[in-house]
Formats: sequence, structure tokens, C-alpha cells
Amino acid sequence: MSELATLAGGCFWCLEAAFEQLRGVERVDSGYAGGEVPNPTYEQVCSGRTGHAEVVQVTFGPGTIAFRDLLGVFFTIHDPTTLNRQGADVGTQYRSAIFYHTPEQQRTAIEVISELDAAHVWDAPIVTEVTRFARFWPAEAYHREYYRRNPTQGYCRAVIAPKIAKLRKEFFDRLKAPA
Repeated sequence: MSELATLAGGCFWCLEAAFEQLRGVERVDSGYAGGEVPNPTYEQVCSGRTGHAEVVQVTFGPGTIAFRDLLGVFFTIHDPTTLNRQGADVGTQYRSAIFYHTPEQQRTAIEVISELDAAHVWDAPIVTEVTRFARFWPAEAYHREYYRRNPTQGYCRAVIAPKIAKLRKEFFDRLKAPA
């Protein structure tokens, strides 16, 4: 039976491009979560006034890839130590967050963050928020599969491609077979 993970780590284009390559991931949807405005638009979320973060909702088969393994990828492809920003993307919509769907996901997220902080993986403490999932709002169609459709676009080449290269190097054994 499939499960959901809802994760925010900066731009949803980056997260979508990474997670869709993992074996056991059945679907990745870009969207918004964590705010108060119903059915927000990209422009509203970018204003920073909706409370939403750019997120991906990952549908995965826990028999193939565990939630803990998804978090391993999540913490590898973004900087969880910068509050409300990822690189040049600044604002609460770019915060690092795990929106847990079950008490087990909450426990796992807290454990992983504690383990990473204890191992001093980064020079600063992790600021990733762990928040109960409430609602997911899908992003507009032009945001979906963005990297796949626009690999030569400047942002894709400068920001997303290096994250994908890191994913492929560090999680080679977890990647789907090439189509």
C-alpha cells in the first residue's frame, strides 16, 4: 500500500526532479502546504503572505523505499540549516519542512534530525520544521515536471542539475532503471 510524504526544501522544481528518480517513488506532485489561504496561486505563495511553502507530495511504496530513506535524500539535496531560504530563494515559502502524515513519520523525522545534528553534518543546527500535514494544494500545470521539460533553462542548469548529479552519485543504488 502506498504512503505519502510531503516535504519542503526550497524550490519544488528541485525536489520534484530528485524524488521522481528514486526506485519506489510512484508519483511526485509539486504544490503548496502549510498555509492558511485555500487554493493559493504561485504568485500568492511567492508574496510570502499565505503561510504556504513550496512542497512536493511524494507517493511511495514503503516496501521499496522507506520514509527514512526519503528523508536521507531530502537532507542531502537541500540546506536544512538556513531559515526561510535556499540559496538565492528567500522567504517563508522556501523554508525547510516535513509535513508528517502519521505519528510514525513524525517520530522518524525527529529522530533523523537529531541524528544529523549529533553527527555535526552541517556547521549550523538544522532548522527544518516538523509539522502535522493539513492540506496539499497542487501547483499550476506549468510547474509540473519542470526540470524534465526545461533541462537547458538557466535555473535548471545552475541549481537543479548539480543537485541531481549529487543524488545520482550518493544514491546510485536507489535510482530507477533508465527508461
